[in-house]
Amino acid sequence: MSVDRKTVAKIASLARISMSEEELDTMVPELNNILNWVEQLGEVDVSGVEPMTAVIPQRLRLREDEMNADPLTGGGVRDKVLANAPAAEHGFFAVPKVIE
Repeated sequence: MSVDRKTVAKIASLARISMSEEELDTMVPELNNILNWVEQLGEVDVSGVEPMTAVIPQRLRLREDEMNADPLTGGGVRDKVLANAPAAEHGFFAVPKVIE
């Protein structure tokens, strides 16, 4: 696939980019080189390669899920917090149903 000057002008118009005549002429070979590179990538055999999101393996660094019972730093005071709530149900704040 290749692009010509008219196609580059159309792309610039759709992207709302103002380009001079010289810039249009400069972009034609640039875009053609990019498209050729993408076509080369399509020729690479990746049948045995698993999809990945990063080059190096990443693991989530999770902390232990434990409740802090210290009242100064949080946790263990649910009943005291819910005592201030206008309405509470099943250990949670109750809020009115909103339907628009």
